[in-house]
Amino acid sequence: MPTPTDIANGAPVWLDLQSSDTARSIEFYAGLLGWTQETAGPEFNDYVTFSKNGHRVAGMVANGGGTPDLWTVYLKTADADATGAAIVEHGGQVFFSHAVPGLGTMVGLADPSGAQLGAWQPGGHSGFDLVNEAGAPVWQELHATDYDGALEFYRHAFGWTTTVMSDTADFRMSTFSAGGDPLAGIFDASGYLAAGQTARWMPYFGVEDADAAASLVAGLGGTQLDPVTDSPFGRMTHLEDSTGAPLTIIQVQ
Repeated sequence: MPTPTDIANGAPVWLDLQSSDTARSIEFYAGLLGWTQETAGPEFNDYVTFSKNGHRVAGMVANGGGTPDLWTVYLKTADADATGAAIVEHGGQVFFSHAVPGLGTMVGLADPSGAQLGAWQPGGHSGFDLVNEAGAPVWQELHATDYDGALEFYRHAFGWTTTVMSDTADFRMSTFSAGGDPLAGIFDASGYLAAGQTARWMPYFGVEDADAAASLVAGLGGTQLDPVTDSPFGRMTHLEDSTGAPLTIIQVQ
């Protein structure tokens, strides 16, 4: 299990959910992934931290409206100001950049195709405590509407070195690594997203048994979007949670 100090610059370091009904979301993820939660005070906008077996795995904020509920992926940076400047220089948007006292510096942004994400310069909060296990984040990938443009943006704005995983007419995907295993991916979803859907980051969460986990989704108020299928990486299925945020669950050993 990687520790927070193992997380490379440019790699996913944290996730948080924007939820229009935080109570429903707490119930959904407790039932599906076994998460517990702790809510910070009003000075932190009642931010919710989710944990698995006492290890931090994700967060949640209330969605004030105007945008659909979704998961935001934060990529690690050593210099939030420099990253913000690079984002704008290469066609992205920076919505805000501010220090979270004692924890780090957060940048809210969108890439040139409109995919929402964040950058995080760690301070006291170094990111995930647990990854690549059941109940924890396993993988994050961008579902891109402009695949070539996305590759260029993340290379320049976040210093990614990318490797082509597949480049066929049906499946185009590249991965980012920092001298080791892949840490995130960019998938050409232009032929798969519904009309009007923008590019978006997709989080994958580990489960012990994908079929058993999928059987819980409807009862928790979520929606299973496709059958559980085998993949080279494990059995998996795509979901919407109880307030409509997209996610994927994947079976881990």
